[in-house]
Amino acid sequence: MSSTQERTEDTQERTAEQDLPYDVFAKACPSRGTLEHVTGRWGALTVGALHQGSLRFNELRRRVDGVSEKMLSQTLQALERDGLVHREAQPTNPPRVDYELTPLGHEVAERLLALIHCVEGRMDEVLAARERYDATRGAR
Repeated sequence: MSSTQERTEDTQERTAEQDLPYDVFAKACPSRGTLEHVTGRWGALTVGALHQGSLRFNELRRRVDGVSEKMLSQTLQALERDGLVHREAQPTNPPRVDYELTPLGHEVAERLLALIHCVEGRMDEVLAARERYDATRGAR
């Protein structure tokens, strides 16, 4: 097969893939990565914290209790790459960097916060279920 034919087939495959709807359950679907960024522990907490408004890095780090500087930085970069977070660097001394949700980020945050509020509101049931489970299977 010539390199021209290979390039044509590659282009046709990419075009065919782009025409398909995204399916997070498909191994190669790019939506999986974004879902992971949003629903992972630090991603969910970061998106939730930014829903309240723009925050500087250290403000965000204090709000997302327990996250390391490295993990928060990686999380913000992933969310920025996915178009959920906007990073605004001010040319001041020392430099000031603010993070805020994009319109897409706000939409995702609204849905994520609904889940968070549901879980928080039902924790008594969750804790009771854990106790029943542990009692029948021996505490771990």
